[in-house]
Amino acid sequence: MKHLPSIFLKPSRAAMAALLVLGTPAVVALPATAVHAQSSDLDRAVTALRGITTMKADFSQTDRSGASVNGVLTLKRGGKIRFEYERGTNMLVVSNGKSLYLVDYDVDQVQRWPISKSPLGALLDPSRDVKQYGKVVSTGNPDVVSIEVRDKDRPEFGAITMIFVRDAKSPGGLKLTHWVALDAQNHRTTVRLRNHRYGVAVNDNAFTFRDPRRSSRRPR
Repeated sequence: MKHLPSIFLKPSRAAMAALLVLGTPAVVALPATAVHAQSSDLDRAVTALRGITTMKADFSQTDRSGASVNGVLTLKRGGKIRFEYERGTNMLVVSNGKSLYLVDYDVDQVQRWPISKSPLGALLDPSRDVKQYGKVVSTGNPDVVSIEVRDKDRPEFGAITMIFVRDAKSPGGLKLTHWVALDAQNHRTTVRLRNHRYGVAVNDNAFTFRDPRRSSRRPR
């Protein structure tokens, strides 16, 4: 049986946004003395994301019903990302740096979104999204940094909360361990990462895909 999150059974905008989620932590009001620390952690998170030239990691994606699917994430500077799902899940999520694609080989369907209209934009373009729309969310743990990114003027774009742990071996001294994406319909998806590999050789061909639609078989 295919263990595919129910939100992906019929690809939609909600399904795409849900690829970015976990469970958004509650926002905690902080005293004025904590403002500087928040700003510093936000700067560190942006530095950590900008410091990733290439990265591969194993991931586990869990939807709001608790269904999970595993795979390998490949990330490359320039807005490129690929979610390669485990065998039996005939789906691919890939970005070529301009657009994000959800490819469903079971129904020969491809859906496309501009990166800027996806919460994943915060991960793919930290210089634009994280600094402009991000805020630090208190975790109560000095070794854990939580950054929530959302555009209050565009709620239809959803939100993403990225969780980092302090790690001297990771770019910028922070390791992205997981994120939670929330779409406009309040669908949540959690993506957890492990076995991070930085600076690995990644060919740009990794961010193309075989188009299953009958009208075109050319790689995108």
